[in-house]
Amino acid sequence: MLDTQNVSIRSASVGSMDNNVYVLTAKNSGDQVLIDAADDFGRIREVLDAGAADLDGGASQASVRMIITTHSHWDHVRALAEAAEATGARTAAGSEDIADIPVPTDLPLHHGDVLDFGGFDLEVISLRGHTPGSVALLYRDPAGPAHVFTGDSLFPGGVGNTQKDPERFSSLINDVIERIFEYLPDDTIVHPGHGAGTTLGAERPHLAEWKERGW
Repeated sequence: MLDTQNVSIRSASVGSMDNNVYVLTAKNSGDQVLIDAADDFGRIREVLDAGAADLDGGASQASVRMIITTHSHWDHVRALAEAAEATGARTAAGSEDIADIPVPTDLPLHHGDVLDFGGFDLEVISLRGHTPGSVALLYRDPAGPAHVFTGDSLFPGGVGNTQKDPERFSSLINDVIERIFEYLPDDTIVHPGHGAGTTLGAERPHLAEWKERGW
């Protein structure tokens, strides 16, 4: 668990693809956001319940306000239907990916949108290439480094898979450089869709190498 000034950030790895599921819980309001209901809703429920225990003493009980899908690939949505039904939360995803998500999306997301929850905001950053509608979610901790949840668009060591398509790679690397690395400082913490996290400072020296190799 990462404890920021206003929000706790909890995560779990689920399913056969070791997908990362993230739960942000506002400590003062109990508002929760679930990022990528990838698989194993039982495990996701455990993370939600753990987040509910992070509330300040005067806060009301926790409630899942929104389930955000970073992109439409099958391994990121296997528990989405169950999670949406169990929590009653609104669903959200990048507008260009909605048609490929097998659960109705309540809120189409666009680059620059700001999602307002009780005690924190999430900024939507579109990163086109891994899928047309892939999004990252940015949380700015007022008392520490920013946190960006990048789905499968940015990992330690490179950007997401674009199936060796030069146009898709160019789109993704350009968006990652312009909308992530040129926008946010080195201490920003990256929370990817699979595997370990990193910081922008650790990855920034390798951008030219990624661009040159083409993946």
